Amino acid sequence: MGQKTATKITYSTLSGEGLDEVHEALDAAIERAPESFGREYPMIIGVDRVAAARQFEDRSPIDDRIVLGRFQSGTAGHVRNAVAAARLTLPKWSLLPWQERVAHMRGVAEAIREHRWELSAILGYEVGKNRLECVGEVEECSDFVDYYCDRMEEHVGFITPMGGSGEDQRNESVLRPYGVWAVISPFNFPMALTAGPVAAALVTGNTVVAKPSPITPFAVTRLAEIIAGCGLPSGAFNFVTGSNEIVSRELVVGAGIDGVVFTGSYQVGMQLMREDATRPLPRPFIAEMGGKNPALVMKSADLDKATDGVKASAFGLQGQKCSACSRVYVEGTVREEFTRVLVEKTLNVRIGNPLEKDVWLGPVISEAAHQRYRAAIALAVEDGGHVLAGGERLSGGLFDHGFYVEPTVIDGLPLDHELFHTELFLPIIVIGEVDGLEQALELANQTEFGLTAGIFSEDEEEIQRFFDGIEAGTIYANRRAGATAGAWPGVNPFGGWKGSASSGAGSGGPHYLQQFMREQSRVRVF
Repeated sequence: MGQKTATKITYSTLSGEGLDEVHEALDAAIERAPESFGREYPMIIGVDRVAAARQFEDRSPIDDRIVLGRFQSGTAGHVRNAVAAARLTLPKWSLLPWQERVAHMRGVAEAIREHRWELSAILGYEVGKNRLECVGEVEECSDFVDYYCDRMEEHVGFITPMGGSGEDQRNESVLRPYGVWAVISPFNFPMALTAGPVAAALVTGNTVVAKPSPITPFAVTRLAEIIAGCGLPSGAFNFVTGSNEIVSRELVVGAGIDGVVFTGSYQVGMQLMREDATRPLPRPFIAEMGGKNPALVMKSADLDKATDGVKASAFGLQGQKCSACSRVYVEGTVREEFTRVLVEKTLNVRIGNPLEKDVWLGPVISEAAHQRYRAAIALAVEDGGHVLAGGERLSGGLFDHGFYVEPTVIDGLPLDHELFHTELFLPIIVIGEVDGLEQALELANQTEFGLTAGIFSEDEEEIQRFFDGIEAGTIYANRRAGATAGAWPGVNPFGGWKGSASSGAGSGGPHYLQQFMREQSRVRVF
């Protein structure tokens, strides 16, 4: 099997020493990647590779002249066939000893690592991530799989002896799989947010039908081909592509699905949960939704650290993360200096082809994202805000073949303005002045979201008050690598409160796997 990289790339190690070998491997993979472009890629349903009557093109946001591939416009019938294949294989897979399922999934983790450079290059071309963020996502995929395998081993397959057992009786609590799961993943972390829940479902004995965003099918298709090549029983893992309106909807409202993982917007997630509640039988519905993530900057803060952290979270992946920092509440005495330094650092961000070594920011994903960007800037200016940096789309050369926009800092809006409350999914940050921590906490919590939040303060009492008072599931203090972003399996469980998530258990954390199983209390009398 392949060896792990000497330099571990995570969302906290996206710069620094020891990356020469990483860049050399990436250079070679980026050069080879076009060899796989333009092909037609099938769906995976049971033992079959399936084509639909219609296909759709996937073009690179980096350069819209590049056709990455042609993918199947699946139908409700294809979904039903995939569900049937998953149902057929369920007894065989779920009744395997848990140790054998773990061994299968360890092989999946290693296979992903063996293809890390190819997958990283595909992510860059398809999502517009910079090259180290791409490697980070691929590494996260394999770490998700291994972490969930570790949890199965730690809990001895979730078979727990209970009280009252003796010579005449044995009592056990056993967690058993629900059945067939749908995994519907988003465009921004297409691989990690497929691999994580797929691994959790499979290792706990469920079977899966996975469906990627129609915006980014290529990376997940290659991931699916890798998983399908790892010797799992045919039908344990199935993969369908197509529109949200047809394929995703059939997965959610159609028959035969025993559990759903949906990652996407608050509006869509809440609508799907309302529809799910009308089903004749209950089932788990794990919705991982949006965020409007605040950073609090107190007068005691290290402003160099704070501005680095805010810039990284606000503009990484062009702000297209549910964990992106999109609003900052700054104590009045340091507002002017914080703003000055943040603007200076923002103006120095290099924008361009993110697959180039020294480029940090690529394009937003689509014309629709660009239209939201224009509308947000216009609204800010109309309502008296000051655009201190950015605010424009770039043009000329490569910029004419993608939606390359400037990272933007806005000041001067009232604290109740829409841009402090609406999730944008764009490289835009708004700054508001507060008179202290209590006002900052109150404003930070005035949202339906509760995904991530961060504070910069050198006062331990302030940090503890923030930890105790903030209504968010993933929180950080003084994190230079990202004020509100950068969780990792086994290191920082990632999940939200309130309208950001439905379950309260973070992915990559110690409580995530249990959501894919239900308890069976067993009593055996001898």
